Amino acid sequence: MSTESRRSRSRSRRGRGFAVAFAAVLVGLVVVGGIGGVVAVAQGPRVTDVQVDPAAAVAASGSRVILTTTQSLETVDASQVSVEPATSFTVDTAGRSVGVRFTLPLRDDTDYRITVDGVSGLGAGPSSTLTETFRTPPLQAYLMQRGTPEGDTIFRTDLQGEAGLPVFVHPHIEDFRATANHLVISVRDGDTARVIVTDSDGQNARDVALPGPGFVSNLQSADRGERVGFTFSDADLGAAGGRESRLFTMSAADDAPPTDVGLNGGDARIADYRFVPDTDSMLVLTFDSRLLLTDAEGGNAAPLGSAVSIDGIARGSSVAIVERLEGIREVDLTDGSERSLVQPVDPPGLAGRATPVPGTDAGTIRSFADISADGISRSTTVAHVDTDGTVRPMLEVPGSDTVLQTCVSPSGRYAAVLIAPRAVDNPFDRYQLPLPERLLTHLVEVDTGQEVVALQGFDLSWCQVPPQ
Repeated sequence: MSTESRRSRSRSRRGRGFAVAFAAVLVGLVVVGGIGGVVAVAQGPRVTDVQVDPAAAVAASGSRVILTTTQSLETVDASQVSVEPATSFTVDTAGRSVGVRFTLPLRDDTDYRITVDGVSGLGAGPSSTLTETFRTPPLQAYLMQRGTPEGDTIFRTDLQGEAGLPVFVHPHIEDFRATANHLVISVRDGDTARVIVTDSDGQNARDVALPGPGFVSNLQSADRGERVGFTFSDADLGAAGGRESRLFTMSAADDAPPTDVGLNGGDARIADYRFVPDTDSMLVLTFDSRLLLTDAEGGNAAPLGSAVSIDGIARGSSVAIVERLEGIREVDLTDGSERSLVQPVDPPGLAGRATPVPGTDAGTIRSFADISADGISRSTTVAHVDTDGTVRPMLEVPGSDTVLQTCVSPSGRYAAVLIAPRAVDNPFDRYQLPLPERLLTHLVEVDTGQEVVALQGFDLSWCQVPPQ
């Protein structure tokens, strides 16, 4: 036999051996893959990926936790989901994922646990329980101090007041609001009004194109996102006319000029307004006492009767608290229905304005002034009023001090109470928005009434409206 023939048979044997080995490996892979698929089906859906942004969850409503699993899922009902600590949520299912959307901001510095029971894949196989835990970060906020050695200063701070960081300084800051990613700041340079937008760290400042020379007031922000509003009056307003207290809205996220919210059928001057949470609507009160629900253009305003003032609209709610001549009312902005605000039981004094707590039927925060027979203020009690009228005191303020504003954190966990200490010798400054020179913002936990800290300054960024 020739050498060439022996080499040919050897190559043939090696080829057959490789083919047999390759086939064995292929079969093995198929078997293993099949077994893996069977095991996955036999175990039910399992979590392979989790998407959650805890920092965003404490700042605004609408954040989501998305659990991605090993299988395409049957629709998950909200009754299968539990969240601890309890909070309101909605559920959606898409392909291999189930999403839990929080309708209110979450509490800060808190461990959360999400459990989804009875999760089934499409087709055959058992159900399983999905569980995910995460922790929200400590809450931070902005506040302002006027008249510091450096100038009027906006600080970013934690809730202990130990990490205050100046982010924006100007000789004359009237007011500011914080949006999701920006600061919107109303300042004056001499007689000139400016509105400045910066990043959340105070950098990359740019001017907003105002309608002309004039005055900016009542700067407000929406409950989430980048929408802000303000009222504007022409500097040369006089007998000849001009714009007075006209409402403008804008987005801090772009350079588009502010939009004039025109109102038809009466006095278009705005006495007050509020953004309606989770919508593009606004509730406005005109100089002639008309209460209107309008969009950002103002052309589709729906009348809601007359009112004296707007106390507020809670985050996560469509119910506004307004004061009418006949008393304080709760107005459902979805259908216009209304009812009287529940009366406090055994109030510790004369009740003031009602600040709604985020959520539905979460009660209000109210101030009760204890006035002596000769008209002297003895004290003020800041309290939570439940939906059955139960009054639970949170903060006692001596009669020498004045409560200027109360607002609530996005989750409803804390109340911020702005106080002017020793009001009799605490003179007002000479700003367009005049305020006492010495101000303290007291932070109180709503559930326990425990005071967390007292911060020097005002305009805490939870407060979507200026002190009034």
